[in-house]
This record gives sequence, C-alpha cells and structure tokens, in this order.
Amino acid sequence: MDRLHLMTVFVAVAEEESFAGGARRLGMSPPATTRAIAALEDRLGVKLLNRTTRFVRTTEAGQRYLDDARRIIGEADEADEAAAGVNAEPRGHLAVTAPVLFGKLFVLPGIVDYLQRYPAMEVSALFLDRVVNLLEEGLDVGVRIGELPDSSMKAIRVGAVRRVLCAAPGYLERQGTPATPAELPGHALISASAVSPTHEWKFGQGIEQSSVRVKPRLTVSNNDAAIEAARQGFGITRLLSYQIAASLASGELKLLLREWEPEPLPIHVLHREGRHASAKIRAFIDLMADRLRGDPAMNDPS
Repeated sequence: MDRLHLMTVFVAVAEEESFAGGARRLGMSPPATTRAIAALEDRLGVKLLNRTTRFVRTTEAGQRYLDDARRIIGEADEADEAAAGVNAEPRGHLAVTAPVLFGKLFVLPGIVDYLQRYPAMEVSALFLDRVVNLLEEGLDVGVRIGELPDSSMKAIRVGAVRRVLCAAPGYLERQGTPATPAELPGHALISASAVSPTHEWKFGQGIEQSSVRVKPRLTVSNNDAAIEAARQGFGITRLLSYQIAASLASGELKLLLREWEPEPLPIHVLHREGRHASAKIRAFIDLMADRLRGDPAMNDPS
C-alpha cells in the first residue's frame, strides 16, 4: 500500500481513538482500516497502537510517529495546494478549539459561516475551559484568551477582553455598592472557577496592583451559572467582559469598581502549521480574525 495512505489512515485512527471512527472519517470500511494499520506496523516493525475492546491508544513509538506523520501529511497537502494555486478551494477536515462560552458565542457562528462558504469542508469543534495542546490533541486551530507562553505556535492577535466585577441592580439596592476592592469581603460573592481559580482577586495595573482575599458564598464550575446567579440578585461575581455583554446591554447587570480593573487580556487565534498554512486553515483564520476584530465585545476599551 502507498506509504502516505497508510500514514493518513494511522492519523485518523489515532486521533479518533477508534478504528471505526477513523474509517468513518476517511470513508473506508473498518476491515480495510484494520488491514492498513497492520500493514504499516509490519512495514515499520513496531507496534503503533494498543487495542482493547473499549479504546485504541498510541504506544510511545506510535505517539512519536503520529507527530511526524501529521507533519509529513501537512507538507504533502501544502505541496498539492502550491501546485493547484493559492486560490485552491478549502476542502477536508478542520479541528478547532476554544473556551466553552467564548466558543458558543463567537467561534461557533464563525464555524457555521465557514461551512456555508466552503461546502467541501468538515469541522470538529472542541470547546473546553482548559488550555488545550493543539499538537498533542490533533487540533488545527485554537482561540486562546490570556497571555501566551513561548511556543512554536503561530499566533494572531484579534482583540482583548477585561476581567470585570458585576452585580444585579436589585442586589446593589439592597446591599449597597462597594466603593473599593477592600469592601468586597463584606458582600455575597459568586466565584466562577473557570475565571477566578483562586480566592485571591487582583486589582489595578502596574505599580498600582493590589489583591483582596475573598471567601465566596457560592462557587460554581462554569461561567453560565455565575452569570445566572448574579442576574437573580444573589451577589457580586467576577467574569470576563464578553461573557456579560448582553446582560449589561439589557440592564440585568451593572459593572462595579471600573477604576480598579486589571490589564485587559489579549485574545489570539493560534495554529500549529509551519512555513505556509494550508488553504483550509488560512481561510478559517482570515474569517475568524475579521469577525472577532469587528466585534465590539472584543475591542471595548471602556
């Protein structure tokens, strides 16, 4: 069998963690997928996958081969696109990741737009409130909020959001509005662990930075729950500005302690391709960058 074909089958099975899933992705039969993996392991003389009745996982040698196979397939795709011309129509499969609420509000509409523009494309979206390693998890593009660590990823800045305090007008009428961060421990606080993983909230910028030790009365694991509790008038919560833009516009929530806000957090679109991004990735990044840069929630300096 063709070596590049065998690599493609291996990558599909490894990323789907399933022979049946890899077969579906490639439009092959499961027996043909199994034969291809067996032929590849025979050719290399090494076991690439551990198989059980419940899952398929790469071996240590298989993980190294997976990284190399992805790179080689990517370079082959680049060569094909270069021969076809820079205006080649995006086609194939794209895997994208973003934080849960950000993905729902901003990335998913971009994905739908992308799929409508390019009917030969398929997209898998992984929305998680944790830092995802694109290379290890077989993803093509990620949207990241916050400062970026040094890495080999290509990053395009598309905006910024603020870490803000908010509460419902009804709560503030009953309990009063804090004038300084030092007054927060006297209020009912709601902590969203995805935004404030510790109970020490930082305020201010540069040499004016300070922190306040808080003891939330309610701690929730996702931002939607914190927003809902604040809207119901339970207390004060700390979120990212884009997450409550609709509630601020409707008057359900009000911002607090604006002059003590920390530095805004940058938003980047990341991809892991090298010299030249493929047409499918280039088209998606261009589309998402245009959408995000044009959205007031990503570029609100006030």
